Amino acid sequence: MAVQKIAILGKESIHVGFNLVEHIVDTLLDTLPSSTYVLITDTNIAPLYLSPIADTFKLKTDARFPDHSDPARPRFLTYTIPPGETTKSREGKAEIEDFLLRHRCTRDTVIIALGGGVIGDLVGFVAATFMRGVRVVQVPTSLLSMVDSAVGGKTAIDTPLGKNLIGAFWQPSYIFVDAAFLRTLPLRELANGLAEVIKVTAAIWDEAAFALLEANSATLLTCLSPSSPPLHLDHPLLKLIISSISTKATIVSRDPREAHLRGLVNFGHSIGHAIEALVTPHILHGECISVGMVLEAELARAAGVLGQVSLGRLRRCIESYGLPSTLSDKRILAAGGHLLSVDALLDRMSVDKKNAGKLKRIVLLERIGKTRELRATGIADEDIRKVLSSAVRVTAGRPTSYQKPPLPAPLLELPDADPTLLSGPIPNMRAPQAPPTAPVANRNSTTDIPHITLSTPGSKSISNRALVLAALCKGSCRLKNLLHSDDTQVMMAALEQLKAATFSWADNGETLVVNGSGGALSVPPPGTQLYLGNAGTAARFLTTVCTLVSPPGAASTSTDAPQADTTVITGNARMKQRPIAPLVTALRNAGATIDYLESEGCLPLSIAPMGRLPGGTLTLDASISSQYVSSILLCAPYAAQPTTLVLTGSAVISQLYIDMTIELMRDFGIDVTRERDAASGDLLNVYHIPQGTYRVPASGEFVIESDASSATYPLAIAAITGTRCTLSSIGSSSLQGDARFAKEVLEPMGCEVVQTETETTVTGPPLGKLKARGEVDMEPMTDAFLTACAVAAVATEGGVGEGAETGEGKNVTRIRGIANQRVKECNRIQAMMDQLAKFGISTRELPDGLEVYGRPLSQLNRGASVHCYDDHRVAMAFAVLATVVDGTILEEKRCVEKTWPNWWDDLENKLGIKVEGVQLPETAACAAPVTLPTPETVPSIFLVGMRGSGKTYIGELAAQALSLPLLDFDVEFARVVQQPLRDFVLKRGWPEFRKAETALLLELMKTHGRGWVVSLGGGIVETPEAREALKKYAKNGGSVVWVEREPEEIERYLESETERPAYGEPVRTVLNRRAPWFEECANYVFGNYTALPCASTPGALEAEVARFFGHISGLRPNVAKIDGTRSYFLAMTYPDVTPALPNMHTLTTGVDVVELRVDLLREPGSELPGAAYVSSQVCSLRRATTLPILFTVRTKSQGGAFPDNAPAEVGRLLKLAFRLGVEYIDVETTLPTPLAQDLVASKGPSRIIASFHDWTGSVRWDSATMVVQYGAAAQIGDIVKLVGKANNISDNFALQAFAAKMAHNSKPLIAINMGAAGQLSRVLNTTLTPVKHPLLPTTAAPGQLTLAEIHCALNLIGLLPARRFFLFGSPIANSPSPILHNTGFATLGLPHTYGRLEGGSVTDETRAVLSSPDFGGASVTIPLKLDVIPLMDELTPAATAIGAVNTIIPREGPGGLRSLLGDNTDYLGIIGAINAVCPGLRSPPSALVLGAGGTARAAIYALHKLGAKRIYLYNRTHSKAAAIAEAFPSIPVHVLKELGDFPADIPRPSVVISTVPADATTITEAGPGSESRVYLPESILDSSIKGIVLDMAYKPAETPLLALAKRVAPTWASVRGVEVLLEQGYAQFELWTGRRCPREIVREKVLQFYNA
Repeated sequence: MAVQKIAILGKESIHVGFNLVEHIVDTLLDTLPSSTYVLITDTNIAPLYLSPIADTFKLKTDARFPDHSDPARPRFLTYTIPPGETTKSREGKAEIEDFLLRHRCTRDTVIIALGGGVIGDLVGFVAATFMRGVRVVQVPTSLLSMVDSAVGGKTAIDTPLGKNLIGAFWQPSYIFVDAAFLRTLPLRELANGLAEVIKVTAAIWDEAAFALLEANSATLLTCLSPSSPPLHLDHPLLKLIISSISTKATIVSRDPREAHLRGLVNFGHSIGHAIEALVTPHILHGECISVGMVLEAELARAAGVLGQVSLGRLRRCIESYGLPSTLSDKRILAAGGHLLSVDALLDRMSVDKKNAGKLKRIVLLERIGKTRELRATGIADEDIRKVLSSAVRVTAGRPTSYQKPPLPAPLLELPDADPTLLSGPIPNMRAPQAPPTAPVANRNSTTDIPHITLSTPGSKSISNRALVLAALCKGSCRLKNLLHSDDTQVMMAALEQLKAATFSWADNGETLVVNGSGGALSVPPPGTQLYLGNAGTAARFLTTVCTLVSPPGAASTSTDAPQADTTVITGNARMKQRPIAPLVTALRNAGATIDYLESEGCLPLSIAPMGRLPGGTLTLDASISSQYVSSILLCAPYAAQPTTLVLTGSAVISQLYIDMTIELMRDFGIDVTRERDAASGDLLNVYHIPQGTYRVPASGEFVIESDASSATYPLAIAAITGTRCTLSSIGSSSLQGDARFAKEVLEPMGCEVVQTETETTVTGPPLGKLKARGEVDMEPMTDAFLTACAVAAVATEGGVGEGAETGEGKNVTRIRGIANQRVKECNRIQAMMDQLAKFGISTRELPDGLEVYGRPLSQLNRGASVHCYDDHRVAMAFAVLATVVDGTILEEKRCVEKTWPNWWDDLENKLGIKVEGVQLPETAACAAPVTLPTPETVPSIFLVGMRGSGKTYIGELAAQALSLPLLDFDVEFARVVQQPLRDFVLKRGWPEFRKAETALLLELMKTHGRGWVVSLGGGIVETPEAREALKKYAKNGGSVVWVEREPEEIERYLESETERPAYGEPVRTVLNRRAPWFEECANYVFGNYTALPCASTPGALEAEVARFFGHISGLRPNVAKIDGTRSYFLAMTYPDVTPALPNMHTLTTGVDVVELRVDLLREPGSELPGAAYVSSQVCSLRRATTLPILFTVRTKSQGGAFPDNAPAEVGRLLKLAFRLGVEYIDVETTLPTPLAQDLVASKGPSRIIASFHDWTGSVRWDSATMVVQYGAAAQIGDIVKLVGKANNISDNFALQAFAAKMAHNSKPLIAINMGAAGQLSRVLNTTLTPVKHPLLPTTAAPGQLTLAEIHCALNLIGLLPARRFFLFGSPIANSPSPILHNTGFATLGLPHTYGRLEGGSVTDETRAVLSSPDFGGASVTIPLKLDVIPLMDELTPAATAIGAVNTIIPREGPGGLRSLLGDNTDYLGIIGAINAVCPGLRSPPSALVLGAGGTARAAIYALHKLGAKRIYLYNRTHSKAAAIAEAFPSIPVHVLKELGDFPADIPRPSVVISTVPADATTITEAGPGSESRVYLPESILDSSIKGIVLDMAYKPAETPLLALAKRVAPTWASVRGVEVLLEQGYAQFELWTGRRCPREIVREKVLQFYNA
């Protein structure tokens, strides 16, 4: 066997090879004699390698010591420990030490660490301290440990505060690296190790090795299959292993104790370890370091040290191995990404061995293979925060106004000292400061105008075209100035997967070398999809490129690897909405086979390989996107014959981009001619493309010009700030239409523009003096319209914004020719209108554009938070506006990576505008469509079930609740066939109907695949084709819901129904045949049963529909808040839930979840509860409460009643829970592993609580067994539940210590002890503590407490101190608020009190109460709602919008610092009161608000939150109403001049809210005093619809408005003012206490007071 020996610290102690077991044993016995060899491994490695090593050791020992009684014969001991990072702890170390002591090991012992990094670190630390140090041998079995952790002598264990914080340097005697051990390494673990190879060798030391990694990802990931031959030392994998080890050995030899140079191998670790601490064990070390490397490289780029080219290469290399590169990677998000806040990461980074005091030290790359200095560099928290944050805040200022502090001077030479004498880190000396790196700015000596000169990144449009052209060439082409962005990354990755080209880098990464295949493309391997994100250019171009792929087995196919039958291209949710139908239609007409896999007209596509297009004449609709044209043009030379492309449509979009494509094709040797009209000579939309093969330009290289769209941003900054900017790479000779922006947009706005062929300079007018552009056609430069909008926002020509109503004023910029921008990364026209409104800018949409009405800078809103829609153009355009509007926040900052990845760095470093990182609140961050589904993007919901089951009605309720349109299949069928369904069946028969029905279903799945509720016909499951389509749809993430009803009810309905054709057979026969099919096709079941105990409760069905469909769709997950606040579940123990239903409000008082113990259910006549019985129990419970349900089937061994020998039955019941839309499912860790994995894979939106119960009390909390149980639960559960048994009080302290140790993990933990002695653990547990109630028949487990008892205990031990709450205002003597809140406190056992503090102004007493340590919160009523605002430290968005505070919430920050948050719950009261009478109400078409006071503002805000499309506002004083409408610029408020005078073409209001005092309204048109009151005409209430009328007046109980509704609109629901008061009080209660208010009990008490 070949062995490569590598020296470290002067000794060749590292041996590398393949199949080295014999070599290892021989070397140990011959060179490390010992009385005892102890091999320590884990339970994963032991079954694979322990026996072969032990057998070899015995064989070799027997050969050397044949006499077993020979005292020199060594012992060989083995010890196996649990796997995983959780074992690398103080407890794990102690268990190994105890084993060594028990076996009388002495100082001559040799310990062998066989395993990955955990084993190596832990066992090495044991060796360093046992008997004050014994010899250790590292035998790493993972790639990660081979190239990193085993080399260098670092040993350590973890603590709850961080990784590797306790340890020692202890050099191993040998390190044996046997690559054969990698054969059994899972692919994920292999990639995990390759992350360290990327780091250790390539990024910081050896660019050649990095190039090897870039070029061999496929080889490295597939070379270790069981059937592959042994690897030789020249194999790329072994070469990289040897190179990595050699690099680290060199570094360690020079710096054994990490004084300087050795710190370089921590590249990626400073941030990576912080990530790992929060998401371990679900994300592997190498995966965390991968993200850390990219983020730390971004820090280097932000510091001006690293170029984007190198960062792009690093990120692409990492991603090529399937490793994550961002914190938004779905694997990291699923593992606890919500925990990775900026503050949490910075806190973890503060405990790092490399830090110098509080200064964090980061390894900064200068380029691939080289670092900035020979040690880590001190970086300020502010800079780290900017990289980690999801958003940025721009500080307004002129370019060059900000200078970034410089980095410390670099250490470029190592100290001239003997490395063996270095005993630790060097002293923290202040290094001399480098000169500042201020933005380069020339200043005009007379005007002193800052002058910035820079160049923009390469053109995205040209970069993508050049990549395709170079890939289709035969040979090598060098591309210079290529844009390194997300778009080009996905294009390169896709071309590589198609075998279109290979890529390498030259000139320190500045040049991309493309080795093209000449058009010989291959279908990717089976199961591979080309994922393109939101890269529209790549999607359009590659659609045609994929038709050139050679069919599998064709002669041109050069690969022996398995291939799929078709190429699938897909993208993110937005990409799946963007149109591609015209291109697909043209290609289909040309003979291509392309199928839509989801929605018709959008990605994903399945494209069959053709080898080449047939050529001839192709017709294409070019009215939507020029990219369709360019896609065909680029590929047409490879057709079987010359191609003529004829463009059709109303108008060809973006002709300049088509011209660009033709010009680039000419550069690569193909001349396209455009036909002219023979008579007029006018150019026609007909192109002739010859056959041919692209040729590399004669120079061998192609230079990509800078991006003209990106150039608009710095030029616009000069215009808007009154400064000067020169772009050195964009001029009049540019191929790009956006190069016209300076001359055609900015110059007419008052800018001085000087443009040569290669350069553009813009000088802006004085600040605030931009002229509105008037009308401009931006069709040749559509992408630049967003920049134009930003500049137009402040273009007033010094005016005050007059003329906005007519669109003809001085402040108007009218942009036309940009209709195609509605189908870009987002609807950009709507996006600009919505976000400009946040600044106070009015706009008006046009059919092909918009108008922007500029306002003076002084009138713009500061501090706006701009939602960027994951669109790079939106983000950069608003960054322009942010330079003059201070405090503007740009959300989703990373969206700029599509075209200008270092935009924020350049804005600060090159333009001199300060940019700081901002972490958005979770609610704001989640508003982005990339993280939460929206009604438009959510997969459509298809309803199936028998006719008469209520599908249409349930569909109507679901559509209303989710703000989705409803499509009735039968109505659509009649529309399509143009005759009633009954007539179709009677004339053509059932078989023809079924055929047409199936065809329509398949069509609807394509055209209505997202954003619909579709109610299907009852017989849709009769054909196999339809059933397969439904099953496939459900399997791919769609929702197919079986609406089920009692058979008797269906029969009763169908006997009287005459609109549909008769079945021709008994209804029960049809039902019995279809029921199994419904169950087979549907992934969810909704029980629309009429005989449920609470079925007739008003609003119960509507509430359950809203809950069920909101949850399964993901639009409104019905889950408990477990984000650190205490949460509880009621452990129900009924054998039948029916007796509990009338008392459900009482039983569930204060809890967050209801547990249904399915194992305790007793179905009459059955030993075990069946699926039908369990379903009826769940559905009954659903009608009584909307709380989340925890579905538990507890087995006997785990303390329940279900048989242990029936895991299949458990699995069936748990899967039934998924189908019923249950929120939480308890899955025991003792279930068979395949079953548990199957449950995890099929859970959908449900959350799994993985549980382990030790009823014996034999598993100690400080034992490794409990750690292993935690790890097992964490692998399958979203929440971990561990239950022990307390034998004495100390067991609770052991539990708390365990919980504290696990607190750094990402999964929420339920940890409690059973028994009376364990009750303290229930008090201290914070997540979903099980509680009992006196009304329950039995207690679910010994030691359970009621919620009130827990609150009392928390108060007694000081964890729930008593607080005082108040009502401020006057007059308040008759307010029911004290009754409301004190009743709630008493019911839940809370120690608080609520009293009145009456007064008409803010007094010293008021201030004293607010500053009191026991102040818990306050309600505020008139006249103080405005007066208290100056006393607040912060206002919520609701309070800010409404302009008043009615709720004060004290908050405690770091160091116990208290602050006051002002909120307004009036709008929550309105929403709650509306939902109480109409639970599913969403997006009413129109609503009416009466009044113009503060309450009217709350009503408008509430209606906006409900999604009202239009809000009418009426007040007797029209100017007051107009002022309120103006205060809500982004809400569609329309002021009525006459009450009831609604536009004829708009639906009349379905919600009417009066905020006028009852005595100020009348329903009598004439009479005494009527002239001073608001007359309420009958026309405000549409009696033909069901609506809601709400009167905010507290008394009388029946106001004139409610009396009017009762008389003229009896179908309308009426809401009294007292109900709103209650709802806003419930909201206050929860905001103050974190607990839901006991509504029914409180309501009863308040209404008693109200009616007294």
